[in-house]
Formats: sequence, C-alpha cells, structure tokens
Amino acid sequence: MRSYNPDLTPPWKKPAPVPEVPADVDLVVEEVSTGFCGAVIRCEAGTVTLEDRFGKHRVFPMEPRGFLLEGRVVTLVRPAAGAPVRPARTASGSIAVPGARARVARAGRIYVEGRHDAELVERVWGDDLRIEGVVVEYLEGVDDLPAIVADFGPAPDARLGVLVDHLVEGSKESRIASRVSSPDVLVVGHPYIDVWEAVKPSSVGIPAWPVVPRGQDWKTGVCRALGWPENTGAAWQHILSKVRSYKDLEPALLGRVEELIDFVTAP
Repeated sequence: MRSYNPDLTPPWKKPAPVPEVPADVDLVVEEVSTGFCGAVIRCEAGTVTLEDRFGKHRVFPMEPRGFLLEGRVVTLVRPAAGAPVRPARTASGSIAVPGARARVARAGRIYVEGRHDAELVERVWGDDLRIEGVVVEYLEGVDDLPAIVADFGPAPDARLGVLVDHLVEGSKESRIASRVSSPDVLVVGHPYIDVWEAVKPSSVGIPAWPVVPRGQDWKTGVCRALGWPENTGAAWQHILSKVRSYKDLEPALLGRVEELIDFVTAP
C-alpha cells in the first residue's frame, strides 16, 4: 500500500511564494547566503554568473529564493530564448569580432624583454594583435637594445614599440632606453622588477608580492618567500593560469601595452 504523507504545516508557517525573475544580462542581484552583489553576465545549466563592481566573477546555482532584487527575495530563472546578450569581449576588454581573420603581419613590431612578458601579452591582447597584424617578439633582455633597434631599421611604415621591465629613473634600463632616439620608435616601461609583479596579487591568491633582498635572484626569492617549489618555470605557469583578462593586471602595465599597440598601428 502506498504511504501517504500529508503536509501538516500550518498555512501561516508556509513560506510565501516569491516572484520568478529572468536572469537577464546586466540584472543586478544579491546572492542571499553570501551577500555577493553583482550584475548577471551569464546564465547556463542551472547556474548564473555574477560580476561585482571590482570585476570579480562568482557562479551560483539558481536555487529557489536564492537572490535579492532591490531588497526583495526572488527566484532567478533562465531567460527566454532570444533575450539580448552582452557583446562578447576579448581578454583585453575589446569587443570581439566573431569570425575575423588574422591580418597579414605588419612590418612594425612590438619587442618585449623576455618570454614571460611575451606570453602575458599574448594571453590578454592576442586576439587584438592578430586582428591588427602586430607581431610580438622577445629580446631576452635589453642590454643590446640600441643595436637591435638599428638593425631593425624603423621607418614610418615599420614602427617599433618596446616594452621594458623596471623602467624607472636611474635604473640600468632607463639608461639603455635613453640611447634609443627615433620618431618611429617608442620605448615605454612599467615600474616592476619583473612582469610577474604586473599580475595583481589578488588574482594569484596572495596578499602581496614579496620584497626580495638585493643581490638575490628575484624570481627564486619570490618562490622561496611564498613557499613555492623553487622552479621558476612552473611558478610562472601557475601565475599565468590565473590571468583571464585585463582585470587581472595592474594599470601600470595595461596602459603601456595599449600605448604600444596604438603606436605601431597608427596610419
């Protein structure tokens, strides 16, 4: 015989029904259990992704009574098919161009100091660079920069942009950069000892980048201070894996790379 379990909860103790609200893109809600507040950027497979005002993303299940909308409890549901969606963007924040083909490489180039710099630039600006036809190469240091620039032979139709680490007043890098002078060459830099520091500590999951004593290899010192294995190649791959977009990078690097791209692609 089938058992019968009637709901004996008194009507006044039953939770009142709440409205169901489509999780449309840009709808701002607060998740009730965590207090995380953000705008909807994606809804799929029973989950919703919110982005807060700092650019942080969190994924939440769309459970009944799971969100607050203007202070009222609501249940988010999947929006109807055909609802407007936010334009897709590249990792650099540019509007993506679906199906765009890479442009034939320009004569101009962007040079960066090392392989890690090149990989980070590719990670964030790769889509934009391919559309613009800009090739990024790395130098393995800037000691020979004046000779490299002279050998490149910059010209109005073949501009050269150079990104230098630790380009601060009085540094070795600043003295080398000052020896390069041409209207078709732009040398810019960031203040960090190494491009690792241009990744926001919060994105890597650390409170801050350690201060490494002078005379000690900086990357090895960072690994040691953070308790990571002293394998700088593996450490960099871990750091790079945490970079998903321009929001994971410090503004001091973002502005310089954008400046170089504008310079080498100017008519």
